[in-house]
Amino acid sequence: MLGIMGPNSRILIEKLSGADLSNEAFPFGTGKEIEIGYAKLCASRITYVGELGWELYMPAEFSTHIYDKIIDIAADLDLKHAGYFAMDSCRVEKGYRHWGHDITDEDTPIEAGLNFAVDYDKSCGFIGRDALLKKRDLGIAKRRLVQICLEDDNDKSPLMYHE
Repeated sequence: MLGIMGPNSRILIEKLSGADLSNEAFPFGTGKEIEIGYAKLCASRITYVGELGWELYMPAEFSTHIYDKIIDIAADLDLKHAGYFAMDSCRVEKGYRHWGHDITDEDTPIEAGLNFAVDYDKSCGFIGRDALLKKRDLGIAKRRLVQICLEDDNDKSPLMYHE
């Protein structure tokens, strides 16, 4: 899988594939088969960094070919390589939670800052609904996931992960 994310990701993949990647033709959370060079691959419009992007899934034997095609046009679009820690920092900044690192089964959606994602009125209900409603209505939370911004412009400043 190659992740192409950022403000120029749509332009880059459209140039490579000729596919229509507009919001109307390719909504968030959908996947489509596209072609890049001589390879067919599955493009999934999803991103874990909080920016426009796609994950490109392909057989391993096509990965070098597709990567080379990307690099061939990348300079014109200000493409940058990013590692895992850079991506992790982006998702933390966006507020995307990582199961097992940021939140676990011991955290409620309220504590995790995910109350907006709970459908309290769903027709079939859910286990724990009444307890969660009580916590929500009374403002009860044993702990709260927060972000801390370090005001240090030094490139060697510490990274803060986990509890």
